[in-house]
Amino acid sequence: MSEPIRPLRVSLVQGDTRWHDAAANRSYYGDLVHRLRGSTDLIVLPETFTSGFTNETLANAETMDGENLRWLRALAADVGAVVTGSLVTRVGEKCVNRLVWMRPDGSRAVYDKRHLFRMAREHERYAAGEQRLIVELNGWRICPLVCYDLRFPVWIRNRYGKSVADRFDYDLVLFVANWPSARRYAWQTLLRARAIENLSYCVGVNRVGTDGNGLPYAGDSAVLDFLGQPLVELGAAEIVVTVTLDPAALAAHRERFPAWMDADVFEIEA
Repeated sequence: MSEPIRPLRVSLVQGDTRWHDAAANRSYYGDLVHRLRGSTDLIVLPETFTSGFTNETLANAETMDGENLRWLRALAADVGAVVTGSLVTRVGEKCVNRLVWMRPDGSRAVYDKRHLFRMAREHERYAAGEQRLIVELNGWRICPLVCYDLRFPVWIRNRYGKSVADRFDYDLVLFVANWPSARRYAWQTLLRARAIENLSYCVGVNRVGTDGNGLPYAGDSAVLDFLGQPLVELGAAEIVVTVTLDPAALAAHRERFPAWMDADVFEIEA
């Protein structure tokens, strides 16, 4: 039996990731995250937060028993919250862009980015994931995804009674990203669309600053409700903010606007 759904405190860490310097990023993001000790349930970091979005995979990848994972485990335990973000990870002979969902008890779940950004040749350097991840926290069902996945609504589609009887697949969809400022309108628009069409809260956490390839990032991290209305929208500065999500408001919206009852039936082929 699922635990009762309770208000969920979600913290967005919008930072300026250091280029190809895992130790510096562990120190930098660790300082930002430690401010949240005891005051939140879920801390969301950007995509590839220990390296920046890089195609130099072998030079920046670690295995799942590397220093980055040991640090992330200790960090989640210290702050008493789930910490998530993606890392360049080596799995056997291949590399993946792997989101790690690290719980404070040291257990974890992982999601490998499904959609690889071919315009930056990501598909030539990384292997694509095959399975969507759903995790639970405080009774919430949460679907964490990575950057370019945002553009693919079929993969993200929230269905009722498909994975769990009498429940939606998820109540919150979140995206960790390195989304350049040149495409910020798409980022802002698609986050809203994913919230509205899936009758779900939506969180997007992007980085700021300029990476080693000279690409600038405008941040624009946000928390959106099920109507696509912003609960918080961030600018282009380094910032850490916490928002509390209300399960009663979500349930009421789904009851009065049951668009899910008219949804198409389909299957995704890997």
